[in-house]
Amino acid sequence: MITRNFINRHNGPRKSEHEGMLKKIGVSSVDELIEQTIPASIRMKKPLNLPEGINEYEYLNHLKELASKNKIFKSYIGLGYYNTITPGVIQRNVLENAGWYTAYTPYQAEISQGRLEALLSFQTMVSDLTGLPIANASLLDEATAAAEAMIMMFNARPRALVKREANKFFVSENLFPQTIEVLKNRSNPLGIELIFGKHEDCTFDEKVFGAIIQYPDQSGEIIDYKSFVNNAHNAEVSVAVAADILSLTLLTPPGEWGADVVVGSTQRFGVPMGYGGPHAGYFATSEKYKRNIPGRIIGVSMDKNGNPALRMALQTREQHIKRERATSNICTAQALLASMAGFYAAYHGPEGLKEIASDIHLLTQQLSAELSKIGCKALNSYYFDTISIQLPEGTDISKLRQIAEKHHINLRFINATQIGISLDETTSDQDIKTLINVFEETLDKPKSDIQFPANTEFQFNIPPTLVRKSEYLTHPVFNTYHSETEMMRYLKLLENRDLALNRSMIPLGSCTMKLNAAAEMFSLSWPEFGAIHPFVPLDQASGYTELIKNLEKDLCEITGFDAMSFQPNSGASGEYTGLMVIREYQKSKGEGHRNICLIPASAHGTNPASSVMAGMKVVVVKCDDQGNIDLVDLKEKAEQHKENLAAIMVTYPSTHGVYEEGILEVMDIIHSNGGQVYMDGANMNAQVGLTNPGLIGADVCHLNLHKTFAIPHGGGGPGVGPIGVAKHLTPFLPKHPLVKTGGDKGIDPVAASPFGSSMILPISYGYIKLLGGAGLTEATKIAILNANYLKSQLKKHYSILYSGKNDRVAHEMILDCNIFHKTADVTVSEIAKRLMDYGFHAPTVAFPVHGTLMVEPTESEPLAELDRFIEAMVLIREEIKEIEEGKADKLNNVIKNAPHTIQMTAGSKWDFPYTREKAAFPVEFKIVDKYWSPVTKVDDAYGDRNLVCSCVPIEDYIDPS
Repeated sequence: MITRNFINRHNGPRKSEHEGMLKKIGVSSVDELIEQTIPASIRMKKPLNLPEGINEYEYLNHLKELASKNKIFKSYIGLGYYNTITPGVIQRNVLENAGWYTAYTPYQAEISQGRLEALLSFQTMVSDLTGLPIANASLLDEATAAAEAMIMMFNARPRALVKREANKFFVSENLFPQTIEVLKNRSNPLGIELIFGKHEDCTFDEKVFGAIIQYPDQSGEIIDYKSFVNNAHNAEVSVAVAADILSLTLLTPPGEWGADVVVGSTQRFGVPMGYGGPHAGYFATSEKYKRNIPGRIIGVSMDKNGNPALRMALQTREQHIKRERATSNICTAQALLASMAGFYAAYHGPEGLKEIASDIHLLTQQLSAELSKIGCKALNSYYFDTISIQLPEGTDISKLRQIAEKHHINLRFINATQIGISLDETTSDQDIKTLINVFEETLDKPKSDIQFPANTEFQFNIPPTLVRKSEYLTHPVFNTYHSETEMMRYLKLLENRDLALNRSMIPLGSCTMKLNAAAEMFSLSWPEFGAIHPFVPLDQASGYTELIKNLEKDLCEITGFDAMSFQPNSGASGEYTGLMVIREYQKSKGEGHRNICLIPASAHGTNPASSVMAGMKVVVVKCDDQGNIDLVDLKEKAEQHKENLAAIMVTYPSTHGVYEEGILEVMDIIHSNGGQVYMDGANMNAQVGLTNPGLIGADVCHLNLHKTFAIPHGGGGPGVGPIGVAKHLTPFLPKHPLVKTGGDKGIDPVAASPFGSSMILPISYGYIKLLGGAGLTEATKIAILNANYLKSQLKKHYSILYSGKNDRVAHEMILDCNIFHKTADVTVSEIAKRLMDYGFHAPTVAFPVHGTLMVEPTESEPLAELDRFIEAMVLIREEIKEIEEGKADKLNNVIKNAPHTIQMTAGSKWDFPYTREKAAFPVEFKIVDKYWSPVTKVDDAYGDRNLVCSCVPIEDYIDPS
């Protein structure tokens, strides 16, 4: 068979083009460039010990073989994970559509209006269903959302509670077990004491600041918590509720009976279980917490021309701005999944959702009634979709398990005499019959002939005081697109308002917006991976187990580490997890007092924020004039804090895009002073196959699988942030209460699922298998080639802020644009907006240095696209020069007014002192393929002053004055 090498599909520049690129850089070969770029002391002496890459056909056959080892049983386990039906129109047009899954986080609002509208709809959906006015644009999962609620309430305690050092948080024992374990993890480093018990027995002493309850609870019981909430509020205690979002179509929403925060998962709104994720967690709260809510909030503002425009609110990036003073380290959300859940609600509408919920509830009643006839008593007084069953005395629980498995059924085995059963929208009348037959066979009862009466003969088994009476999802977006034609066109409308990788290069520094190959993505639609509950017996997930073990082995080879944990489901979560593993290791040595974390001034904002979340004190290390870690300052601070030094967080290559020559000395300084080295894996795309964290001497490193290893960014998530650790840290990797994973001395879980966002791990697995060891190394080399090629052409027009020993950059570079503010009154943000007229997403703006653009081309961009970007940047420099020379007005010019919308350009009114062609068609190529920004420059300040974060009539957004 002819081998078609995948590396030629993945890398952009053709081999025939390398010579010309190298000539412009000033080297004779790619290997010479690498030798001049990466310090010899850290370069790998041997190639990666990985198999050769395989082609796409071979890979898909291999993956099908793995998938076939997973057993698709009917799971009634519940606990926050349910079978669901993904509408085909959403699967095909969102989940499988590169226009949705390759988009970046919407920091550049003007070219992200489609995603922003989808996320605003998600927020509105959450707000309506929970009965609370403020919601964010999703969190990682239900368990971490609950932890964020606890932390938010702790940080926002009333002054009286702070004064009396209230640090106790009540946790209902009927919360989902995985949520309880994550709360244990997140509370410990912050000094929060958890109190467990029954809500009816809880008394609020002066040290309690908050509480969390489950609605319906893990047994399925629906409880009226009104008196509990009233008692809590009388004691100045805030209350969070973890709620099943589908149940809230039938039940009185917690916001109506006094809850301060409501959290949960939107998985059952059309997102497959996927062995645990990714799923969008939701978070809603009251007005009093609107400036404290964690994560991203999509808000409504207006553009420069007064048109409605969406953007992310200020607190979205609070961890970047506040750093160690941040109250959350959230960076990645689950935007793609949140969009899917919002579209699911829009497609079904309020009546459709209520019908789905009602059908589930009525089938649950039928199941309960039929089980009671054979002596299986439901313990619930009231329920929505879950019942807890007391088995008849003498029932052989192992026999029940065997018979259930014979029928391909998973039940929740609570203990030796009790069973939990949770139904969902895929449950049919036949499924109920099969379930009853399983119990009849176990109890040696004759098979019954079950009749299903009309729904009208049933009354809801919900407390009368908790039947929902309020309306929800009244906005037109939830009442318009109910036919597939309407929904398909709506999704296309939104997609066209965005700029994703399927249209253009996205040259974001530290974000690695590379190719997400179609072959790597196919498994997202396979039920063999999507229809697996995360808590099934391991023999039903042997395909997943094999894939995860293989991926761990490959990543250990790539990183030089001993073991991996896939539980963290974002990069920032990986940071936190790594630091907690370090702390647990140090505690095991009697060094639990070590709490100082050294962080370079150039670090990503989540580094100091994660340190604080892990209970550490941040000490900032200076950078020298070349942007490197100041080794003198580092040594002084490491020695000063020697007795309490826990760790350093270092990014390599540096956040400035340079392979620092002194990195080995950094390792020695920290280790000689008793600390551990945490490496931020944001720039791993410049290491793979050429160097690695283990070789350099790091003790732990998180990997952004959504950067280096080809999982797409999805418009702001999903992300995956597994950590790799050296051998001495392996025993401390995170465990899980329901599935064995992690180390013997592992920390408590950091996410709800044992293996994090398992469903998207096949993407990275495929990336590695398709490229193989040599291909992975070649990809790194081409990323460095592309970056240095851009540098060689742009340095004639822009100042390159930092470069390495031989005037080389790693995989990215920083363009210093500060001078233009002085010479032409042009800000770096305005340059970013002007790039939109040229059809480009802006590079990273003002990070890690104010007034700069950080550019990363990745290995996937072809030479023609690199040259198109160079042309755009050169022409923008010429436009700046026109302002500098007085040829263009300083306040009214093509850069200040960018981006130019089609309404501006095609309208009858044109008051600008330059041509329409110069505004909208600055280069001839764009006449062939023109991307139009749907809005012009967004007024962020207006949006922050007038915070609107749910769908309201469009005329209400804008102040008529």
